[in-house]
Amino acid sequence: MTPSMARTLNAVGLLAVSLVLIAAFLDQVLLGELPCPLCLLQRVGFMGAALGLALNVKFGPHPGHYGVVILSACFGGMVSIRQILGHIVPGTGTYGSAILGLHYYSWALLVFGAIVLGCAALLFFERQFAEPEATPARASTFLIAMTVLAATLALATGVSTVLECGAGLCPDNPVVYELLQGPNPPRP
Repeated sequence: MTPSMARTLNAVGLLAVSLVLIAAFLDQVLLGELPCPLCLLQRVGFMGAALGLALNVKFGPHPGHYGVVILSACFGGMVSIRQILGHIVPGTGTYGSAILGLHYYSWALLVFGAIVLGCAALLFFERQFAEPEATPARASTFLIAMTVLAATLALATGVSTVLECGAGLCPDNPVVYELLQGPNPPRP
């Protein structure tokens, strides 16, 4: 696998992670389901994975960049497991909507697992590291677009989190954006 092919594959991975974050935002904005603190931590895991992939896209493939992706996905996976275990006992309820019978946190665990397996598989192609590009060719429009999309989603997640939680701790079951409600927001 050539370095340019590895960059393209990393950009495709960046697109996949971005689609997950877009789906989370659509659920948040269109359905009004604000993310809980564990959901926000899972988004941090996705953004960390996106960072590692973006590093590979921008600077070329490097084992350390894949390490960032794998560690971020492991972090997100642990948070997902924590949330699944909090809802596994019958009668404890769930959080958020279900898609095809699984809640978002269950899907997040599956996606984090796929990210780890995908990066581990890419690490077997050592030729991507052995052939340094003297001067990297101009980045294609796709590579640039995926990097900008991921950066925009990371910024939007940060802004959304500040609006939701304000300067304090995020509520366990958020129903309003704290900073948009004024000094004394009504609590249901």
